[in-house]
Amino acid sequence: MFKQFLSKLPRNKSSSKSDSAESPRTNSARTPRSNGGNSSPSSASARSNNVAKRTAVFPTSVVAGIEPLVPFTEVANAEKMNLFVSKVSLCCVTFDFTDPSKNSVEKDVKKQTLIELVDFVASGSTRFTESAILAMCRMCAANLFRVFPPNYRSKSSGGENDDEEPMFDPAWPHLHLVYDLLLRFITSSCLDSKVAKKYIDHSFISRLLELFDSEDPRERECLKTILHRVYGKFMVHRPFIRKAINNIFYMFVSETERHNGIADLLEIFGSIISGFALPLKEEHKIFLWRVLVPLHKPKSVGLYFQQLSFCITQFIEKDPKLTSTVIGGLLRYWPVTNSQKEMMFLGEIEEILEAINMVEFQRLMVPLFWRIGCCINSFHFQVAERALFLWNNDHIVNLIAHNRMVILPIIFPALERNAQTHWNQAVLNLSLNVRKIFMEMDEELFMSCHAHFKEEEAELGLVAEKRKEAWERLENAASLQPITGNTAVLVAPLATSIAY
Repeated sequence: MFKQFLSKLPRNKSSSKSDSAESPRTNSARTPRSNGGNSSPSSASARSNNVAKRTAVFPTSVVAGIEPLVPFTEVANAEKMNLFVSKVSLCCVTFDFTDPSKNSVEKDVKKQTLIELVDFVASGSTRFTESAILAMCRMCAANLFRVFPPNYRSKSSGGENDDEEPMFDPAWPHLHLVYDLLLRFITSSCLDSKVAKKYIDHSFISRLLELFDSEDPRERECLKTILHRVYGKFMVHRPFIRKAINNIFYMFVSETERHNGIADLLEIFGSIISGFALPLKEEHKIFLWRVLVPLHKPKSVGLYFQQLSFCITQFIEKDPKLTSTVIGGLLRYWPVTNSQKEMMFLGEIEEILEAINMVEFQRLMVPLFWRIGCCINSFHFQVAERALFLWNNDHIVNLIAHNRMVILPIIFPALERNAQTHWNQAVLNLSLNVRKIFMEMDEELFMSCHAHFKEEEAELGLVAEKRKEAWERLENAASLQPITGNTAVLVAPLATSIAY
């Protein structure tokens, strides 16, 4: 077991062929003393035995001849960064965590090393050198960056398996320490961002973003925090981060419709949007129209709808003129066969209308209330109820009242049909209540719309009657024609009876 583990560890070219031959020389010459060089024979013997146990797992002289498992408290400040690099380099060795009994000793030693590194970085006692930054990035790449196998994404983002329990990575207790170390490293005041940006570069960030497809929600939560800190600390990478996230959204909407981290990425973007300066750049407006609005299209929109709606609201608060753009996009992607999505869309419409001004409302009220009228007539009672609940919002009622001359003629036929024929009693009662609101708002207009509706219904009845008569004439004429040649005809089956 130990030989397999030791063979993976890096070694200096100058090291001897035998670890056993090199260990005594390194331990006697390079191991610093904690009490200024005056140690008792018993303490020296204990330290020697401790080092011997450590070198059974990790070889010495990995980095600059420093014993990597020596605690940070036992070395001078000048040597702490070398020891940090040595410990980080040892943690580049990875293990298989699907079998808990395999390499248990080595896993425990690595775990304790990671815990010690987390405490050291959190202390903020030493400024990180360029070699330390490089070693940290290599260690994180070795432990975190991996390709998820196809069977790992067993749960589709299409919504059919939403009730299943999330999949948890068996290596998470180990990965969590690496993520914690990376987070503390990035947020440390001892990290020079001008130096670190060379190693936490576009390639590193792209690999981090790929990990958002993990099915483990704990991993996505850590990634979300880390990416947010990277965006805040490395200003030079901000345009690239936004572009890379956009590409994930494009791929999701246009090709796969399968990704586990859309909600988390939208949550990050929500905080990014709140920091946009005014007036908004054209780049950000394009992001709204080409990315956020089309994200309403996938059937799995329910998995990230809350975060998406928050991003949309942030944009409208920044620039109210974008309201018509958003609602126009919602009407474009309006679901006609998915009642659950319709209710979500109606909820988002209500949130937008609460913040809209009169000018923007008047620009889009005709197509909007035509669609709301269709929802009022929906046979799905929850959709019809949700549409009628819009009249419970005082701000929306006020907008409608000021534009009733346009809106009531659009809505009235739907209300009247519901009041006459809808199968659900609750929808029928709500329709009657909305009719009453309009009547109290403007009785003369209401009666005019009612008379116009009666005329249209009468005309439609005449048209239907004429159509019925035309079909009857065609059927009679067809029945009188003789059947010749190989003309195909429909023959009613003859009723037969069998006597027993």
